[in-house]
Amino acid sequence: MLRHTVATLAYRGGKALRGAPADFSAFRVAPGTRSPGEILAHIGDLLDWAVALADGQHVWHNSPVVSWEEGTARFFAGLEAFDRRLASGVAPGFPAGKLFQGPVADALTHIGQISMLRRLAGVPVKGENYFRAHIAAGQVGAEQAAAVTEFD
Repeated sequence: MLRHTVATLAYRGGKALRGAPADFSAFRVAPGTRSPGEILAHIGDLLDWAVALADGQHVWHNSPVVSWEEGTARFFAGLEAFDRRLASGVAPGFPAGKLFQGPVADALTHIGQISMLRRLAGVPVKGENYFRAHIAAGQVGAEQAAAVTEFD
């Protein structure tokens, strides 16, 4: 189930990150709020943390904002590293429930924030019936299945 959740994060994250305009990374809804670029950097940190936790280490780093393209590449590289670790057959260093409730659930929340910020910035992501989406454990790269049922 955890690997399927990571694949779901890849699918939904890919949809939220693809096609964002160059200036979207710096968009802010109000002073003092995180920009999409800052949120994406934080998601990358969450995925690095997830890999470390799976290895039994509680290690956290705050990374600087990079270009949207670099942040997107880091997002998928982090998902691939985490999924590879989960698929290795070696028991994770912390329980799967803890891995879910910490870095994975937080990353899902932040992908939702990016989707909401896209709408507020005037470049919305199309809604979708995610139940019908073709998502499978291990499918965590930038190449994702096409949407089955999108709506406006």
